[in-house]
Amino acid sequence: MDKHLHIICLTVPYPVDYGGVFDLFYKLPALKQEGVKIHLHCFDYGRGQQKELNKYCESVHYYQRSQYSLFNQLPYIVASRKNEALFSNLLQDEHPILMEGIHCTALLNDPRFSNRKCFVRLHNVEFEYYRDLSTVTRSYFKKLYLKRESSLLKKYESSIVNKAVFFSVTEKDAAIYRKEFNCKNIVHLPLFLPKWNVDAKEGVGNYCLYQGDLSVAANSKMAEWLIRHIFSSTQISLKVAGKKPSSHLQKLVDKFENVSLITDPSEEQMQELIRNAHINIIPSTSNTGIKLKLLNALFNGRHCVVNNATVEGTGFESLCHIANTAEHMKDLVSQLYHQPFRADELQERSVILQQEFNNEKNAKELVKLIWD
Repeated sequence: MDKHLHIICLTVPYPVDYGGVFDLFYKLPALKQEGVKIHLHCFDYGRGQQKELNKYCESVHYYQRSQYSLFNQLPYIVASRKNEALFSNLLQDEHPILMEGIHCTALLNDPRFSNRKCFVRLHNVEFEYYRDLSTVTRSYFKKLYLKRESSLLKKYESSIVNKAVFFSVTEKDAAIYRKEFNCKNIVHLPLFLPKWNVDAKEGVGNYCLYQGDLSVAANSKMAEWLIRHIFSSTQISLKVAGKKPSSHLQKLVDKFENVSLITDPSEEQMQELIRNAHINIIPSTSNTGIKLKLLNALFNGRHCVVNNATVEGTGFESLCHIANTAEHMKDLVSQLYHQPFRADELQERSVILQQEFNNEKNAKELVKLIWD
């Protein structure tokens, strides 16, 4: 019997040009290889329709997000994707439904779907993620919005935990759901990634790298923190790379000869920056989910310096150098900058990462969880 699956995506999962769409996209060819006939439903708010998706899906549908209302008691990320055209399409058959992110779960509160097999892919613990974002934004009104969204999300996530089976990206996120919401239907399913091999260069590089979407307040603020507290009083070179940096960040970079800014690098350019850096520096303000830039650096880069928020609960602690204060991080960077990256470190990464991130194995597991 054919296996048909509806997948609802919070965004259009192609091109694969930022971390949030890796798992969304690379899951598609992996499931197709297992014989799954995918009916993809995407919310498009600027990425456009993509012919590439037709290679992996039986059908692809696009929807617009609705406008925000201050009086809506659903979280905005959910309310804006509550779409009757989507629901109507899903009700044409009885195929199981995989919702990518809490964003796409509005149907769980609709009685028309009460007897459907429903599954939710958690990309992180959303209420914690929004709470963490609220602590780093400079805008008073955005801070209020993020705090409200966090509160609504916590209430909402609690209300749906017994209405679907959940797949977390880390064991830590699964543990949070069990503790906070008494969720009994959650399992850890590793991310789907490109066909990366552990391919970091041995030896030494001549710069450190911090990279990310610099239009995101948390990333921009972290870049500024690294410049001010780690690299302002050293001659070690730091490259900051990413999308849409602010003029404020550019002005700060211009004050230091050892710091440079690479604006809107191509995917190929970014991969070269990661590969050639001596140290990839990946601190975070949020400790939920898993950071794609960490995985990219572990597969393709040399030394990785992180804080607990980046790596705790991932199982990759032994592959990273961890510092949680400016003083410790500065000392660690100075020490590692003169320490070649060795073959035994490469081997340890290979053993751990390639066991965890195997698209074929994880697709087979997903098929088993949905249809067995």
